[in-house]
Amino acid sequence: MVDTRSWDRTRVQGELRASQSRPVDRFHKLCEAVVVRLPFGLRSVVAPTFLGFCLINGLTFGVDLMILTGLHSGLGLPVPIAVTAAYVCAFTLSYVLNRTFNFQSHAPVGPQVTVYVVVVVVNYLAFILGATTVLAAIGVQYQLSRLVAGICEAVYMYCALRWVVFRH
Repeated sequence: MVDTRSWDRTRVQGELRASQSRPVDRFHKLCEAVVVRLPFGLRSVVAPTFLGFCLINGLTFGVDLMILTGLHSGLGLPVPIAVTAAYVCAFTLSYVLNRTFNFQSHAPVGPQVTVYVVVVVVNYLAFILGATTVLAAIGVQYQLSRLVAGICEAVYMYCALRWVVFRH
């Protein structure tokens, strides 16, 4: 019988290093490392996926605002059309990044996208288009209106992504 323990150990360590060097694994490890260091017992309340969601959706919200500003202030499109176009781009990016980096889902994409689209349509009608348009119509600056709607959207979307779209 040949002793392969040293070869197996080297192979396993090599695979472990390779998997930890993947951006997906580094992102998840970063979120876990930050959550573990949260003060005041927050680590027991804040999930690493919540931090990941905040990071990803902070990025996609910035993309949303840039596109919204370009379409409304730059091209002169009406607020509802500019909000819609910007949001479609942002929610598509959010889905891909959350599926890949944050929730690391391996579920079939088709049914998952269908559920995600339903969640996004409800979110869009209630918060994005509804709240943003109403606030802008009563005189709140349109970007500030979008920011207020974004806060409401964040709570709804995290809950929906964690417990409905990307449930394990």
